[in-house]
This record gives sequence, C-alpha cells and structure tokens, in this order.
Amino acid sequence: MYINEFKKRVRYGETDKMGYLYYGHYPKLYEIGRVEMLRELGLPYVKIEDEMNIMLPVLSVEAKYLKPAYYDEELTIKSILKEMPSKMISIHAEILNESQEVIHRALVKLFFIDMKTGKRISAPKELTEKLVPFF
Repeated sequence: MYINEFKKRVRYGETDKMGYLYYGHYPKLYEIGRVEMLRELGLPYVKIEDEMNIMLPVLSVEAKYLKPAYYDEELTIKSILKEMPSKMISIHAEILNESQEVIHRALVKLFFIDMKTGKRISAPKELTEKLVPFF
C-alpha cells in the first residue's frame, strides 16, 4: 500500500454561502492529491505527459460526503493506492479536517492512454517499479 498526504487550506472563493467548501470542489482536491502523490514518486505530471506521452483520463469517481470542510480550515488530502496499478489506477482519497477526522472519502479510477496512438496501455514501468517496495 502506498499513501501520500498533502495539506491544503480552504480558500474563501471555494466556499458557499454557509462557509462550507462547495461540494463541486472536492474533485479538485483528489487531483491535487494525485498530482502530489505522483510528484513524490518522482513522476510529476509534466514528465508523464510531456516526456512519456501518457494521459490519465478519469474513468469514474465515487464520493461520500461525511462532514463539511469550512473556510480557512487546513485539510489533509490523503491519496492511497491499495493495489498496484495495471491497465487502471484506483486512488482512494480521504479528506481529513484539522482534528484529523475523515470528512470525505472517494474512489477515483483512471486509466493510461498512449498520447501518440490514443490507445489504452498498461501502467508505465517507471511507475510500477517505484511502487514495488510498497506492495
């Protein structure tokens, strides 16, 4: 299992009239977590897209809203890989509030596309090799 954590503060412009993080912004948090997880593994998105010519389109998102996040609250975005990526990568996301309570859960599934051919491919070796020690 591989886990990455990244902190992000809720900005005023991300909230609704109640001062809650607007529900439509949660997928942006998953993306932040995913990008930072890959960066931590030494594979920033710019390398994956520009050098490896691979895209990662989202196939599906399942989300569960447990408690609201509030304006100016520092959140922890936890991105968890519970299984080795193959033709797909499944990222379990947890959003924690400042009290370290899980306030939101999601499962985001993405697949790998060769940008030159437009065809689905397996996870790049550069990624799986870095993950082997965690599985």
